Amino acid sequence: MYREFAIGEYYHVYNRGNRKEIIFYNEKDMWRFLQTLRFFNDTRSSLNVLRQLLTSDVNRPVHRTSSVFELGWPPKWPEQEPLVIILCYCLVPNHFHLLLKEIREGGISKFMQKIGIGFSKYSNIKYDNVGSLFQGPYQVKLIEEQRYLEYLMVYIQVINVLELFPGGLEAALKDPKKGMVFVDNYIFSSHPDYAGLRNSLIVGKDILGKIFLTSAHYNQFVRQTLLGKRTQDITQFLGDLTLE
Repeated sequence: MYREFAIGEYYHVYNRGNRKEIIFYNEKDMWRFLQTLRFFNDTRSSLNVLRQLLTSDVNRPVHRTSSVFELGWPPKWPEQEPLVIILCYCLVPNHFHLLLKEIREGGISKFMQKIGIGFSKYSNIKYDNVGSLFQGPYQVKLIEEQRYLEYLMVYIQVINVLELFPGGLEAALKDPKKGMVFVDNYIFSSHPDYAGLRNSLIVGKDILGKIFLTSAHYNQFVRQTLLGKRTQDITQFLGDLTLE
């Protein structure tokens, strides 16, 4: 596990539930985690941030234009000082993936600490649990080459979602068109932000926005990957950069 972070470098950060159990029991839990991604990405303390700003928002009906994607930084707060750039992410019931860029010293460590403590406290109180929510410390892998970034992006925000497709990844690959409709409509992944379906304030495309200049370019890359049934090749290619 890689722990020596360097400013300007990219890292695959992920974790799963303790004993591979559920982290997100329902969509409200996933919305809450997205809220931590949006509002904990700041150098200042996150104490009571979600309580002050988002308590009522958590109880709203779930819809595609939730403020977690569109709400700007609250005007009464000091200007945001991001800890990291979140290039892409995916949440599934028992684990999550993030592709992060370190932009200030100690940024990823502080960001993940804030998320881990904040979301664990929320979940333990809500479900009257004790002990660790996650399976140990978050896992980190350094991404050193652009081609790894491209395929890791597909792995994180497309392949992980297709594992949830009825019949799993194998069934999705037999009908890629239906598979991509499923991915397009999965709102707990950053795929819609690259596919031209959404413009989330959580995501900073950074180098991926330079690699995929348009949503059409990105969608073509994903389609070619799925039509070529190269998902196993991607997993093998990425090796230990993926979830163990």
